[in-house]
Amino acid sequence: MAVAAASARRARRRLFRQPAMSAPRWIDPTALLLPQDGSRPLAQAPALDHAAFADRALRLAASLRARGVRHAALWFDDAVELGGALYACWRAGVTAHLPGDVLVPSCARIDADVDLWLADTALPLPTERICAPAALAAATAPLSAVRLDEDGAGLVLYTSGSSGTPKPIPKTWAQLAAEVRALAQRWPAAESLCVLGSVSAHHMFGLPFRVLWPLCAGHLLDRPQRHYPEELAQASLGHARILWIASPALLRRVEQRIDWDALRPRLAAIYTAGGPLPLDVSDRIAAACGCRPIEIYGSSETGAAATRQGEPDWQLLAGVQAGLDAQGALWLASPWTAGREQTADAAALTPAGLQLHGRLDRIVKLEEKRIGLPDVEQALASHPHVAEARVGLVPGQPRLSALIALSPEGLHALRNGGRRALVDGLRRHLDGRVLPLAVPRSWRLLRQLPWNAQGKLTQARFLELAGPRPRHPRFAPPRTLEDGALQIEFEVPLDLPVFPGHFPATPVVPGVVQIEWALAQARAHLRPDLRAGTIENLKFQRLMRPGDRVLLTLRWDDGRAKLAFSFHLAGEPCSSGRIAQATPATLAAEVAAHV
Repeated sequence: MAVAAASARRARRRLFRQPAMSAPRWIDPTALLLPQDGSRPLAQAPALDHAAFADRALRLAASLRARGVRHAALWFDDAVELGGALYACWRAGVTAHLPGDVLVPSCARIDADVDLWLADTALPLPTERICAPAALAAATAPLSAVRLDEDGAGLVLYTSGSSGTPKPIPKTWAQLAAEVRALAQRWPAAESLCVLGSVSAHHMFGLPFRVLWPLCAGHLLDRPQRHYPEELAQASLGHARILWIASPALLRRVEQRIDWDALRPRLAAIYTAGGPLPLDVSDRIAAACGCRPIEIYGSSETGAAATRQGEPDWQLLAGVQAGLDAQGALWLASPWTAGREQTADAAALTPAGLQLHGRLDRIVKLEEKRIGLPDVEQALASHPHVAEARVGLVPGQPRLSALIALSPEGLHALRNGGRRALVDGLRRHLDGRVLPLAVPRSWRLLRQLPWNAQGKLTQARFLELAGPRPRHPRFAPPRTLEDGALQIEFEVPLDLPVFPGHFPATPVVPGVVQIEWALAQARAHLRPDLRAGTIENLKFQRLMRPGDRVLLTLRWDDGRAKLAFSFHLAGEPCSSGRIAQATPATLAAEVAAHV
């Protein structure tokens, strides 16, 4: 009995010494399709374990091989399905192409180089070019499970397009495997986490951090990309412990939009890449949840190269070498690069690691003066009316153009003082901070900058926004009510061309413009043949101002041939009226009046 009691005490002591949650077992990237612990969970909604993942990948590999596929393009909203398709390509010796987006030009460029597309969503391509992996895998016996050959066919990624047309970046499986091993060495998994991401898995941040590393580390993969802070936070509440893979653009917005109390005990780590994370944002997130974001520095060409967590200096990952060329631009080399990769980032090597000083390719010449665009952006961002700024050159224009995301204070100043006063204040703020030539001549005011999922603002998007100011809002898709009426939501742009000259110090949408918007939406969704005749019962009850979120309601009375419209702000009426369909008589009278 004494022996039994002693044995029980020893068992209790062993139980007490065990961690609350054991660390998951690491699987090397080359061994992921080998038989493992079949019950090891990989995903939920729907649930998927390791055995099912490997079986699907091996069946898809067999189908690709049977079809003689050598090159396949992959596009998946589901990170787990993307991982399975990648491993199927690896096993079958197929080169996988991962487009950065599926816009028509991107798909057309890549389609010419591949045999087929594997996808889980509609694409702007002929349907016969797109294959559903589940259908292919179901029709074939699986290939044998073997340790994968790192020297086999690899994959092709594409740059973000932030400095021009996206370019292909070939990668070998050996390079990807080496990077994943380096991540595991730098951040070994102490517990099983659910990995949720706001970034696309088709780039060299999301691919290793959202897909490959979690698969090998034994983490649970959240399937979809979570585009919005509220969506990311809500999905996180379904898991005990979580890890975020997020862009700086999302982290700049997340702090004000979510309740940290429920997330604080769940959040184990936040990884971010794609651009610099402002220190004040990092500080506020750390204070809110006790978890300071871990920044990753790298590119499509270099992969992950360095990291920092609130410090000014970056620490190189194990195996990464760094140096400077004659112009002071950083070069990097590692087991996961194709030799030495020269960057366009100005840098300084320090005892603690390295410091980055902006991109050398973001220096422009104006009248023989060198202008650092990041310097202008930082000077603008130091003004209390500016949340973020982006400046650049537009072809054919001799001076800089600026995209300005207004802070709440900036929006208040715009609404109550007008565009000219706000822009003049920004110009005065730059006086003495930058060269006179560096003060932008063209300005666009926005609620936020259009960063993509990788935290990049593409050159094409910059040029689009730096062009002529919009004359109408971006209308949401209409919602049909039970009585057949349509409701359409929109936000009033911050710098409509019609604002100046109406009430210069108080920008409002003129009534005639509101009527034009109602007519345009009615023609688009109700009556393409609508011609405005007489306007009846016209009322203007509230001012419609920059940044207002508005609800437009349209009702067409077929019997009376009249359109009823109303605009509401925060549930209160703004304007309303009825527009009669023009008759031949009214059209003739209108023509006669202008003769």
